[in-house]
Amino acid sequence: MARRVTAVALVCLLGLWPAGPVGAAQAAVPRCPDTAPAAEPPDASRREPAGRGPGRLPGPRAPEPGQVASVLAELATRLSGRAAPASVTVPTWVHVLTDGRRRPPDQAVQAQVAALNLAYSGRYGGADTGVRFRLDGIQVVRRADWFADPLGHERPMKAALRRGGPSTLNLYLAQLRELVLGFSTYPHWYEASPQLDGVVVDWRSLPGGSLRNFDLGFTAVHEVGHWLGLFHTFENGCAEPGDGITDTPAERDPTEGCPQGKDTCPAPGADPVHNYMDYGYDRCMTEFTAGQGRRMLEMWAAYRDVAR
Repeated sequence: MARRVTAVALVCLLGLWPAGPVGAAQAAVPRCPDTAPAAEPPDASRREPAGRGPGRLPGPRAPEPGQVASVLAELATRLSGRAAPASVTVPTWVHVLTDGRRRPPDQAVQAQVAALNLAYSGRYGGADTGVRFRLDGIQVVRRADWFADPLGHERPMKAALRRGGPSTLNLYLAQLRELVLGFSTYPHWYEASPQLDGVVVDWRSLPGGSLRNFDLGFTAVHEVGHWLGLFHTFENGCAEPGDGITDTPAERDPTEGCPQGKDTCPAPGADPVHNYMDYGYDRCMTEFTAGQGRRMLEMWAAYRDVAR
């Protein structure tokens, strides 16, 4: 897989949607400036957010031991005297990286935003989290080095492309390495590293993509869950506080594939193999819990609400 090419160009997706009616959010996608970001060396000094691997290994970025408990304590302090909103609409920018040959088709980008809204509204199953996503813009960026190694070029890539503040979701589509499908920052990291805020997923994981078993767009659903403050369902294994959510049963190990009857902890409840914050195949994922929905809205109030 190619890692270094120097071709550079930046163009916007406008007027490239398939023929037919478009929604209001799509119609409002603005034209962005035609500029060319300069090549920069990779940056080795990154913080390590959460990641999703393809069913066998965890992603390259995971919380430190004890992080869940400390985050919950900080969240309680920050929420003192504040109420979480009943719902939020997340402004969303999609940055499509390409080497000039490979990139998701326009329909897949639209389908990915639709999959986010369906998953977070409970249309596939589970709870309605109260979170919705509004597509504010899409840009296509021709930078083969960033496309082939977004992890190694994370800082310059995000510095050049990132839009908005803490409440804006920046979703970067590129090609990740074997055993890694995506990675994300957490909301409680924003104040220390605002320039790194965002989600990166493999473009082949979008709906209709070429990654077998990971082609329904649920990698982005999973990583955006981290961006909104959720941990993996298997955090801390069978030990308290687990993932910090009371209605996700404890789970010792990440799920592989789509097993039936997986139950790895003595506490009540089978493993949440259908939860978007586990590692199962896309076809196995169908739900967030009500507790996860509340946690995301609490995290929004504490860290991403620009009016606070």
